[in-house]
Amino acid sequence: MSQEGQKDHQGQQPPEPLPVHPAIIQKVRSVQVHQSSDRETEKQLLSQGHQTDKQPSLTLSGCCQHTDSNLYFSPQIQSWMFEMNRTHPHLVDMFSIGRSYEGRPLYVLQLGKRMRSYKKAVWIDCGVHAREWIGPAFCQWFVKEALHSYQYDSVMRRLMNQLNFYIMPVFNVDGYNFSWTTDRFWRKTRSKNAKYHCRGVDANRNWKVKWCEEGASSQPCDDTYCGPFPESEPEVKAVAKFLRKHKKRVKAYISIHAYAQMLLYPYSYKYATIPNFNCVESAAHNAVTALYSAYGVRYRYGPASTTLYVSSGSSMDWAYRNGIPYAFAFELRDTGYFGFLLPEALINPTCTETMRAVMTISSGLLKKCETGLHQLDRERYPYL
Repeated sequence: MSQEGQKDHQGQQPPEPLPVHPAIIQKVRSVQVHQSSDRETEKQLLSQGHQTDKQPSLTLSGCCQHTDSNLYFSPQIQSWMFEMNRTHPHLVDMFSIGRSYEGRPLYVLQLGKRMRSYKKAVWIDCGVHAREWIGPAFCQWFVKEALHSYQYDSVMRRLMNQLNFYIMPVFNVDGYNFSWTTDRFWRKTRSKNAKYHCRGVDANRNWKVKWCEEGASSQPCDDTYCGPFPESEPEVKAVAKFLRKHKKRVKAYISIHAYAQMLLYPYSYKYATIPNFNCVESAAHNAVTALYSAYGVRYRYGPASTTLYVSSGSSMDWAYRNGIPYAFAFELRDTGYFGFLLPEALINPTCTETMRAVMTISSGLLKKCETGLHQLDRERYPYL
C-alpha cells in the first residue's frame, strides 16, 4: 500500500498500529499466493516478494511442516491469552466455556473494568470458519489495542469502564488448527459423521433458527452442511449456552468473517425488515462510515439476505432471535483479489479500520437510539 493510502482518510495519520501475533505474520507470509492470470500483475507481485501460483494446492507451502498440531499454533494463541490475563488482571478475565469436538478448550477473554454494578456487554467471536484467518487476527488485535490504549484513549477507557467485552478469538478451534496443518481452505468443524466419510459441519448453519432450510445443505460432504441437528457441534452448543445465560446483559453480538467487505445484520434466512431496523441500520451506517475514515475502504451494509445471500441457521439470526438487539456479521477484506489469502501487508490496515467500526457500534450502546432521526442520506454518502 502506498504512503498516501496509509494516511487517515480525513487527512490525519492513524495511531501507530500494534503488531499481530508473530505466528499469524509468519503463517500468512508463507501462503501469499495470487491466482490472477494477468502476467503483469504476477510479475509485480513477484518483484515484491510474493509467491504466485495459478492453481495453488489446498495444502499450501509451509502449512504442514509441523505434524503435531497441538504444538504448532493453537497453544500459541492460548499462551497469549494467558499472558494477557496475567499482565492485566484489573481488565481481563480468561475462562473456558466448554471443549471442542477434539477436546480443545474453548477460551473466552472478558475485557472491562471490574465493577460490582450491572454492565452491558458486547460479544465478539472470530474464526467460525477455519480458513478465514483474518478473523482470529482481528480478535487478538482488538484485545491488544483495547488494553494498550486504555490508559490514554478516553473513548476506549469509557467503553471499558461502562461495558464488558467477551472476545472469543477462535470459535472453530479444531477446524482452524486443521487449516494450519493440513488443508488451508478448510471451512467446517472437524466432527465425524457415523454414516459418511466426510467430516465437519458449517458452524454458521448449525444454530437453532430456521435450521437447515434455504442456504444450508443436508449433505455432510457440502461446505454448508447444517449438521445432524441444531447445536450438534459442541462449539456452537457452548456459545449458545453462554449467550442464553447472559442474554439480559449482552446487547451486541458481532461475528467476524471474510471476505466481501460487508457489514451484515438480520435477517439472513428471510427477506423481511427487523423490528428495530432504524436503530440497527443507523448503527451499521455509523460503523462503515468510521471504517471508511481510516483508509477509504468501501463496505456495503444491510440485511444479510439481500446484501449477501439467504442462509439459515446462522449465529447472527440466532442471537437476534434470542433477544440481542444489535447482531452483526462483518465480512472483512477483500472482495476476491486475494480472498482468504490476505497478504501480510493488509493485516494491520484491515484490523485498524475494523477496530473503528467495532468501537463505533459499541459506543452506540451507551446512547439511546432515537429512531426518528435515522433516515440516511444516500446521495450525501455515495461511497456507502
